[in-house]
Amino acid sequence: MHPRFRTRRALQLGLTVNALRPLSGSRTSIPAFFAGWLTGELAPHLLALTVADSAAHVARTGPRGADRTGLAMAGLSAAGLGALIVSSQRAKGAVEDALVAALGPEYTRDLDRGPDSRDLATPWGELVFPFRMTNPEVRRDRDIAYAPGGRRYLLDIYRPSTPVSGRPVLLQVHGGAWMVGNKDQQGIPLMLHMARRGWICVAINYPLSPTARWPEHILAAKKALAWIRRSIQDYGGDPSFVAVTGGSAGGHLAALLALTAGDAVLQPGFEDVDTTVQACVPHYGVYDFAGTSGSRASATRMRYLLSRFVVGKDPVASLDDYIAASPLDRVTDKAPPFFVIHGERDTMVPAREAREFVRKLRAVSPNPVAYAEIPGAQHAFDLFPSIRSAHVVRGVERFLDWSYLHHLAKAR
Repeated sequence: MHPRFRTRRALQLGLTVNALRPLSGSRTSIPAFFAGWLTGELAPHLLALTVADSAAHVARTGPRGADRTGLAMAGLSAAGLGALIVSSQRAKGAVEDALVAALGPEYTRDLDRGPDSRDLATPWGELVFPFRMTNPEVRRDRDIAYAPGGRRYLLDIYRPSTPVSGRPVLLQVHGGAWMVGNKDQQGIPLMLHMARRGWICVAINYPLSPTARWPEHILAAKKALAWIRRSIQDYGGDPSFVAVTGGSAGGHLAALLALTAGDAVLQPGFEDVDTTVQACVPHYGVYDFAGTSGSRASATRMRYLLSRFVVGKDPVASLDDYIAASPLDRVTDKAPPFFVIHGERDTMVPAREAREFVRKLRAVSPNPVAYAEIPGAQHAFDLFPSIRSAHVVRGVERFLDWSYLHHLAKAR
């Protein structure tokens, strides 16, 4: 018997099965996410480890002494991890199909530089060490105060290492259930990629619950946008074009920022500042903040998370406050171009919430609304470089470049 080898293989097989078919339901959504997230995005690495571990086991024991049950589980894991890799590759088609559907089949003709074979290929070299997220072509300016209040009102700027001017701006808002996280942890692959391509990227902190109560989070995001309009020229940015992105709670804040431009209630003391954004790319965002869609998952989130820790108000007695904070209920015909991205197997925020948000946006918005439901993707699939996130990042680049060039054409 070889209990350690068998235990490792059994654990890996369980994680692989959960990544392929995650457990559903409010009680299992969080453990299903944590169990499947890394497995899905690190499938090539785990496949290599599975093969290496099995080969080392056979080398130690000899073919006759090997644990056949453990090897069988390794074989099943390898097959499942291979399926996860194939599923990850399908992100490229999902993203491109979404862009073609929203922008038209000839949209790449409107780009300064259409995608070439390198853009569409999987960048395997970048994925070998996925947590080493640096780029010598990108400069990072750290811990710049965008408003009084300490470290929760700081931002970082990612920009080309060579001086630039008049470049479009991307504002990144981190997630973390409005209660955890910071500007150093999310959106890094996208910001490094966009800064390398000449964009100015701004990642912000904002006040966190339960110390902070809603709407402090969105007020801070609007203050950061006001700072960008006021100061980003000093860092090579064009204040007339700001796109916003973010994941999960950051996706909620990004979408709400895009839909509430000029809302005096959400920008007290700076009501006259231009808080429009010119494009929005929320990833796996929370859109049904008030539970008005009738979704059980949204109602559960409102009852057990938002009312207790984020808003601090009874959702029945203060429903209007929740509706005012809900992108699904703030949809307007003044919405900028949107590219909504969600994971097909997201157990934290079910994809049907994103579908409903997109449906309502498309019903009223005169601007394009692209929607990509990423095959096999869990929540937070883009936190580090992976097959899936690499294809999504490159698709987001094409959407943002298209939006910027159309903005310039309208301004002429």
